[in-house]
Amino acid sequence: MKLFGTDGVRGEAGVKLDAFCALKLGIAAGIYYREHTKTNRILVGKDTRRSGYMLENALVSGLTAAGYEVIQIGPMPTPAIAYLTEDMRCDGGIMVSASHNPFMDNGIKFFGRSGYKIDEKDEEVIEKIYNDFNTLEAAQKKGKEIGSSKRIDDVVGRYIVHIKNSFPKDLSLHGIRVVLDCANGAAYKVAPTIFSELGAEVFVINDEPNGFNINENCGATQPLMLQEEVRRVRADIGFALDGDADRLVVVDEKGEVIHGDKLIGVLALAAKESKMLKNNAVVATIMSNYALEEFLKSHGIALVRSNVGDKYVLEAMLEKNLNFGGEQSGHIIFSDFAKTGDGLVSALQTMAYILKSKKPASKALNCFNLYPQILKNLSVNAKPNLESLENYQTFLQSIEAHNIRHLIRYSGTENKLRILLEGKDEKLLEKVMQECETYFKGKIC
Repeated sequence: MKLFGTDGVRGEAGVKLDAFCALKLGIAAGIYYREHTKTNRILVGKDTRRSGYMLENALVSGLTAAGYEVIQIGPMPTPAIAYLTEDMRCDGGIMVSASHNPFMDNGIKFFGRSGYKIDEKDEEVIEKIYNDFNTLEAAQKKGKEIGSSKRIDDVVGRYIVHIKNSFPKDLSLHGIRVVLDCANGAAYKVAPTIFSELGAEVFVINDEPNGFNINENCGATQPLMLQEEVRRVRADIGFALDGDADRLVVVDEKGEVIHGDKLIGVLALAAKESKMLKNNAVVATIMSNYALEEFLKSHGIALVRSNVGDKYVLEAMLEKNLNFGGEQSGHIIFSDFAKTGDGLVSALQTMAYILKSKKPASKALNCFNLYPQILKNLSVNAKPNLESLENYQTFLQSIEAHNIRHLIRYSGTENKLRILLEGKDEKLLEKVMQECETYFKGKIC
């Protein structure tokens, strides 16, 4: 069974991802990083899941067994790990988090010394080592060669300063009423601090993690509570993060969610107007609405499409020498400020655009209309090759006959089949989606 998915190793804590697995991954990662070592230090962070204690300690045991000095910084956003790994001159960084997944899941993400997530080839190296018992056993140190670990609590200040520096110094959030939904996750301390220090009047919800309530009916995947709070306190805007704060969902002053493609569009335009957009192009995934492509083209901005997943967005950005890209789900990368999606950087760039526009969020962030899309996630029992399903190509042709764009794929992190349909007739989309559910439920669900 393949260990790595689209975003590191992820699975149910204590089942697919247990302490023994994390211990072996720690040793394997130590062997991998040893080939590129400069400082013999590894940074380890986590989100607020209860299982993080188990997995973090197992990882640290493996890393120290391989002779590494480990710096543990506790609950911090994933983008903070990316930034601090480079800033603190570590050989690598490891984040224990399952991002937007429910609390029973967890994950492990690996970063190189530059702050970027390691690529698939490097993941394959770690996985090969992980499956080689003799190599794992031989790599364990003894005597004075055994590594050490220490916990540092004051690095949060470095990340806060870094994020604040991404916000234009000629702007202030003074007089702006903001609601923050921290998803009971990793940003529950840093997010309110950043917005308060920049002058905003901040209302915070879901900032009391207990190990089990991360992403529970809150955050970027379920913003209903944020929408209600924005209306209740008559806020100017609301921001919802996910469990590890690499994703952002924006709610305007009316309590309406701003679609992720619209957010990508206006932020790309803002970057171009500020002369900060490299090569007048941005990256979005194959899931992004065609209306986004049309909007960008009308402003002289090219759209490069990548596979689904923020690491594929970043790969395309690096390949094309671009500095902005994102997914409609809320992963948005400003590579001038962050090496991965950073919900807080995205929130501050959104605020900068709104302030410069001198318009309320509902007007500033709704610059174009989207073509109707329907996205459905079906739970699956297994993940056979879709091409192997009976009459699969014939079924796809029946969808295309209605002039409907489709994207059907398995989730890389969950046992789900994701179905995206896009077209001009919403009722027809709903009818075809029902046909999709019927087709797949008889085969893999």
